[in-house]
Amino acid sequence: MAKFKEICMPAIFQNQAEKLGDKACVAYKKGGKYVDISWTEMNRMIHDLAYYLLSIGVKKNDKIALFSPNRWEWWVASQATLSIGAVSVPIYATNSSEECLYIIDNSDSRLCFAGTEDHLNRVLKVKPKLKKLKQLVVFDDYSKKTKDVLTINEAFKIGQGYKKKNEFDKRLAAIKPDDVSTLIYTSGTTGNPKGVMLTHNNFVSNATNVYGEVKDYMTDKDIMLSFLPLSHSLEMTCGYYIPVLIGAKVAFAEDISKLMENFQDVRPTIIISVPRIYEKVHAGILAKVADGSAVKKAIFKWAMKMAAKNLPYECRDKERTGLFAKQYNLADKLVFSNLKKAIGLDRLKFAISGGGPLSVSDAEFFIGMGIKILEGFGLTETTPVTHFNRKGMIKPGTVGHPIPHTKVKIADDGELLIKGPQVMKGYYKNPAATKEVFTKDGYFRTGDIAAIDEEGFLKITGRIKDIIVTAGGKNISPQNIENSLKTSPFIEQVAVIGDRRKYLTALVIPAFDAVMKWAKKNGLEVSGHKDLIERDEVQKLIAGEIEKYTKQYARVEQIRKFKLLDAEWTQQTGELTPTQKVKRRIIESKYAKEIDSLYPADAD
Repeated sequence: MAKFKEICMPAIFQNQAEKLGDKACVAYKKGGKYVDISWTEMNRMIHDLAYYLLSIGVKKNDKIALFSPNRWEWWVASQATLSIGAVSVPIYATNSSEECLYIIDNSDSRLCFAGTEDHLNRVLKVKPKLKKLKQLVVFDDYSKKTKDVLTINEAFKIGQGYKKKNEFDKRLAAIKPDDVSTLIYTSGTTGNPKGVMLTHNNFVSNATNVYGEVKDYMTDKDIMLSFLPLSHSLEMTCGYYIPVLIGAKVAFAEDISKLMENFQDVRPTIIISVPRIYEKVHAGILAKVADGSAVKKAIFKWAMKMAAKNLPYECRDKERTGLFAKQYNLADKLVFSNLKKAIGLDRLKFAISGGGPLSVSDAEFFIGMGIKILEGFGLTETTPVTHFNRKGMIKPGTVGHPIPHTKVKIADDGELLIKGPQVMKGYYKNPAATKEVFTKDGYFRTGDIAAIDEEGFLKITGRIKDIIVTAGGKNISPQNIENSLKTSPFIEQVAVIGDRRKYLTALVIPAFDAVMKWAKKNGLEVSGHKDLIERDEVQKLIAGEIEKYTKQYARVEQIRKFKLLDAEWTQQTGELTPTQKVKRRIIESKYAKEIDSLYPADAD
């Protein structure tokens, strides 16, 4: 019989550790190869760290910040915190000192775990302003000994000497389903981020309800690669808690820049990603093909025709028959299997996409060649999953059907409303904002505009706050147009502008590698990005791409003018949130001069 009642994820972890013992729980790269850590070993460190927290007087509901990239210590710190009834406050590893200051201060965190010396220094920089922050524990060794800073190994040693060891089980057994487990701060595309209070039951219900829908093709033999930030609720629930629930192994990517290398090292059977990664892999494959010989290009083109023909078979899990089965097998032998092997996805059973809309062309490209992408939908406030496409029921361009116990309504203005066990308790210390996002009958207002088709698939058509209302009074969702434009191999990032304006324009960041190659092929000598975007030939190329990829839209939704920019938008430069969403207000303010130049006073 299980030792703990499984009403919270730490209890589930403890029961699994008892059962799975020496089985590999996680793996990390050390000395050029992946090394396993067993369930028993992870649990020993979780206990030692929890004893350390108890030794310094951490109480139930105390807040503990966690500021680190994905790594096994993240899991240990998280489990140690939650097991004793404290509340975890994850912070994106890419956040600045000022962003950390806001979250640590607003959450009332008394201790902060930091990943690297760089993360530690970012917190130390603002520590004088953080009156409640008493202690820092850093995962890596650090060069300069500092007051109130310990390494995790030093914390383990202190924990090992803690006398009241039965306190761990007592605290864990006292956790209630409705207790707050984690405060996740929303990325904040507008204004300061809000602390979303997610309960133990939010996570347990979401993990078990999602797993219930994939249990026929997910087992404890699976291996997942963790690269989406663990501070993002999609990775937390699906890339951390679901593997814990089923006893699957998780390998940690070294860094997003080494992702392709880590795919090949690990050869995961399941991945969870945001659209940006699929876009990059797709663009990388097409760029490689463009450099190939005429024969290779012709074979690839033919294989892509077979992939397009294969879509209904993959989406509905139908068996291929007759001549087409033979043609597809040949395409697989010549192209698809080699491609999958080259990118380390040859063992992949399925991939999950969330955190933003995946373009239909990206979805179809992968699904056609047998990489099943199950696109889903959710928000931080819904822990996060509310919908996803199931194997055998995939419809690209939609986010699938709701998960069990989730009620869905579309309001009169088109807003998607959700009710279910995964919906948050509220925003921390912000009752006004909490009240604002719930309807009188208790549904959560998602802020997304959606429609449900005749087969029950949900389609998200835009964000209410992003809707452009033109001077002529037309309502336009910029997201759809932007996703269509990003399908172009020559367009990397784009923001459609036009609120209270006479027509739509766009700020465009070209896919510089692809455009540079195009320029070279066309005999254009350019000295750099700035020179490149000013060339008439490049302006014409992008104008043609905009026309080509938006021809399906109504006249009022056409891009009349555009401006090319010479540098990519990033979180560091302020235009993107940690989850890679565009901060429209920042962009409109930062590029006000460029935008104004697209709307001369005499324009009709």
